[in-house]
Amino acid sequence: MKKIISLLIAFLLLLPLVGCGAGAEEVSVMATFYPVYVLARNVLDGVEDVKLSSMTPPSTGCLHDYQLLTSDMKALAKAKALLVNGAGMESFLPSLEEQFPSLTIIDCSQGVELIAEQESKDEHEHGEYNAHIWLDPRNAIQMVNNLQTGLSELLPDSADQIRANAEAYKARLTALDDELRQAISVLPKKTMVTFHEAFPYFAKAYGLEVAAVVTLEPDEPISPRMLKQVIQKVKDAGSPPLFSEPQYENTALRTISQETGVPVYELDPLVTGDGALTAYEDTMRKNLSVLQEALGG
Repeated sequence: MKKIISLLIAFLLLLPLVGCGAGAEEVSVMATFYPVYVLARNVLDGVEDVKLSSMTPPSTGCLHDYQLLTSDMKALAKAKALLVNGAGMESFLPSLEEQFPSLTIIDCSQGVELIAEQESKDEHEHGEYNAHIWLDPRNAIQMVNNLQTGLSELLPDSADQIRANAEAYKARLTALDDELRQAISVLPKKTMVTFHEAFPYFAKAYGLEVAAVVTLEPDEPISPRMLKQVIQKVKDAGSPPLFSEPQYENTALRTISQETGVPVYELDPLVTGDGALTAYEDTMRKNLSVLQEALGG
C-alpha cells in the first residue's frame, strides 16, 4: 500500500509539468507575408508553445492584389492572431475581420508616418498610402514595437522574453540604420529610377530621390505610352541609374536602358527570401553594396 501511495504522490507532482511543457497546446500566430514574418520571427525567437507561420509562401512577394485562398481561410480559422503590415497592403483585411471576429489582428503600421501613394493617370487605382513601410529601418523598429506590444498581450506568460527579443532586435536595426545612413550620405549621386513604388520610404530615410517609377502595377504589362513617358523622365532627370527588382520581370527596364544608355542594377524590396533571422539586415546590406556601385561613380 505504501508503495502505491508513493507512486500516486510522484504522479501528482509531475502533473504541472505535463501542462506547461511539450504537451502544452501551441498558439498559432500567422504573418500575412514575408517581411512581417521575418520581423515577427525575431520577436518570437525561442518563445515556447507558439507556432509562427506565414499565410503566404515566401515567394509570393507584395500582396498588392492578393486574393485569399481556401487554404488561407482554413489556416486562419485555427490561428489565434494575424500579424499584418497594414497601411493598405492587405486589401482583404476588412472582409477577414468580418469572417473571423475573434481573430486578434496586430497592425504593424501603427505609429508609422505614412507616405501618400503616387496617383496614376492611367486606369489603375492604388490605395491612399504607400504600404512598403518596412524598407525604412526606423519604420521596421516601430513595427517591432507594435509586434512586441501585441504579442505580449496575446502571450502574457512570455512577455519578458518577447521584450528581451524585441530590444535586442531593435538594437541591431538601429546599428543597421546608422551604417546605411553614414554610407549613403557620402555617395556623390542621389537620384534613381525604380521599377515600382517600393522604395519611397527608403529614399526619404537616406536623402535619395526617386526621379521616376516605371510602373505602379508590377505584375501588369507596361503600355508603350507609359514606357515613352518614363524614358523621357529618365532623360530629363539626367539619366540616373535604373533599379529592377528580383521578384519581377525587367523587360521594360532593359528597353529603357537601351533607349537611354543607362545601366540597370537590382534592389531587393525584401518581400521574398529564406526567412533567416538576419534576413532583413542581410538584404539591406546587399542593397547598400548595389547603391554604392550605382551611385558612387
